[in-house]
Amino acid sequence: MQKIGLQLYSVKNLTKKDLLGTIQGVAKAGFDGVEFAGYFDTPAKEIKKVMDDNNIVSVGAHIGIEAISKDFNRVLDLEKELGNTNIVIPYMGEEYRDSLDAIKKTGDLFNEIGARLKGEGMQLYYHNHGFEFEQIEGEYILDRLVFNTEPDNLHLEFDTYWAEYMGLSSIDFIKKYGQRCSMLHIKEMKSLEDKRNTIVGQGIMDFETITSLGKEFGVKWFTIEQEQFEGDEMDEISQGYLYLKGIL
Repeated sequence: MQKIGLQLYSVKNLTKKDLLGTIQGVAKAGFDGVEFAGYFDTPAKEIKKVMDDNNIVSVGAHIGIEAISKDFNRVLDLEKELGNTNIVIPYMGEEYRDSLDAIKKTGDLFNEIGARLKGEGMQLYYHNHGFEFEQIEGEYILDRLVFNTEPDNLHLEFDTYWAEYMGLSSIDFIKKYGQRCSMLHIKEMKSLEDKRNTIVGQGIMDFETITSLGKEFGVKWFTIEQEQFEGDEMDEISQGYLYLKGIL
């Protein structure tokens, strides 16, 4: 069954002030899960209790390359305490992707981390932005990364907005990567002229086709991310949730 999550970076102003209260609010809005982007010095035990009390789970956690590669055991222990099985690398600095050789080395690193996580019953993901759709020697950076890693070791949390932002088709890329796109970020675009984020369902993204394709490939988590708001943050992400639930 498909589930709807919220990337908590969407409401970062709220989580910085009150992470636990924000999780409660997200649960009340109907979301099945939260995806973490920092814990703001909140003990894992307290976070887990609030999630359990509000019947909401961890979709995953965005963890930087350096953190997971240099402090693997600490990250592992924390995520296990939260009941999280999905580790998402949210970004590659230029040194990780400024040449084909750099991308190969990054792929090797992701293979190693992904295999270690697999041994712990967890899955490594990479979350794209826009720069991964730039080309080096005629190849998209994201293609080079994906096809130079083992399918079991690296999946994609594919951000549909960024492909469209770069003038490409997110649908084409989801078809290309298939079941490796096992989580999708649902992020809306106002228009081709005004590429700002907006409330999911109130822009130009073809989420009906995207979600249908996601279901075909076995996506379980459709996670809303909204980085720009014109009104109340919780109200707008709640509107997005209702739209997404309606098409799933």
